Amino acid sequence: MRTMLAATLMMAAATAAAAQTSPPAGNGGKPKPVATVAIRPALQTPADTANAMAQAERSAIQSDLTWAGHYNGAINGEVSERMVAAIKAFQTDRGGKPTGVLNPQERGTLAEVAKKAQDNVDWKLVSDPLTGARLGLPLKLVPLQASDANGAKWSSSTGTIQIQLSRRKEAAPTSAKLAEQEKKEPGRKVEYSAVKPDFFVLSGTQGLKKFYVRGSFKDSEVRVLTILYDQATEGTMEPVVIAMSSAFNPFPAGAQASGPPLRKAVEYSSGVVVSADGAILADRQAVDGCQAIVVAGLGHADKAAEDKEHDLALLRVYGAQGLKPLGLGGGPAKPSVDLIGIADPQSQGGGAAASRVKAQITAVGAGRDLALTPAPGLGFSGAAAVDAEGQFAGLVLLKPVLFAGAANGAAPAQAMLVPAETVRGFLKDHAVATVAAPAGDAKTAVLRLICVRK
Repeated sequence: MRTMLAATLMMAAATAAAAQTSPPAGNGGKPKPVATVAIRPALQTPADTANAMAQAERSAIQSDLTWAGHYNGAINGEVSERMVAAIKAFQTDRGGKPTGVLNPQERGTLAEVAKKAQDNVDWKLVSDPLTGARLGLPLKLVPLQASDANGAKWSSSTGTIQIQLSRRKEAAPTSAKLAEQEKKEPGRKVEYSAVKPDFFVLSGTQGLKKFYVRGSFKDSEVRVLTILYDQATEGTMEPVVIAMSSAFNPFPAGAQASGPPLRKAVEYSSGVVVSADGAILADRQAVDGCQAIVVAGLGHADKAAEDKEHDLALLRVYGAQGLKPLGLGGGPAKPSVDLIGIADPQSQGGGAAASRVKAQITAVGAGRDLALTPAPGLGFSGAAAVDAEGQFAGLVLLKPVLFAGAANGAAPAQAMLVPAETVRGFLKDHAVATVAAPAGDAKTAVLRLICVRK
């Protein structure tokens, strides 16, 4: 192609040069008009046509070609021979001429094919609530989900497809070191490896399954996406894996991507004494996955009940004496409340004193949920909210920040309030005898909870 193009240019140049040479003067010595031939511009290549597009459109074409099963490169908007070859393959597959340039009708058809393939697997871009990491998921293929402090997992009902997002702390990580660790996973046979300064990619077989791993790190936090699928599902999963790889953003930029810190081996929260016989109300997520729960000054606590819908947990300390429960009476919460909790030890120089901070209550989500602003600091998960009259208003929950929350781009509230009425209903369902009137200073009814994880 290049030889033909060079020959064409040389012939055009030679023709033009001959045409511009003036002939000898004719009769009377008056020169004849010079005949000229326009030089034809160089033929535009498919790559030139693609480069003239906006990068967003090039990325969209790459994505659609991936879902159509013809492209297996990075979806980044960069023009390559692989992208042009994929366009030609799509055109040939549809019975067209493989020009490498999509006409409007072909572009529309490609978009339709890709959309159908995405719909078949229910492709969605989501954000992991715990880490803020952004990833694409084929939700129809992996309807089962589980999560804990170390990440999240999605899987098919039969286990033929498994997707895992893991996170951990590691001193001085590097892509090379992380890649070597992943290669040593039992049963893995690496067939492809790419190690870059800020990320790594591995793929191959693991037992009877195919695997794909993409990992990255920021400071000392490591995040790894692992995809495992039976070889029998390869036809379906190949475009999904390529799309997932390009969609994966382990550390999204911006305030909404900050997320909460990685769960530590020991974490602190607050608990509210709700009965004199050792019943303590807590934030369910703050005491979830604990190997042991310790109430400062009292000792070990058992988890007696939980409400996953409202994130409430009921703890029991057996043999406790002299506890002063918080009065749980009161009507609807006032707009302004005091939050009474015990901040993380690092926030108070290792101390364990209960403190009081102010917050405003705002209705969100069509008025169904109550947000608290500003959000209190670490340690206030499970704190008590009381109004100006000392009446119980509800329990404080600290929520992780989502990267992509509401459709309007607004960041979800980080601190929420479980209303007093909901709390009273939960405790009544579990036969906890509470008191209605406040019993002295509310700070005496708030205790520090210590969650010890593996």
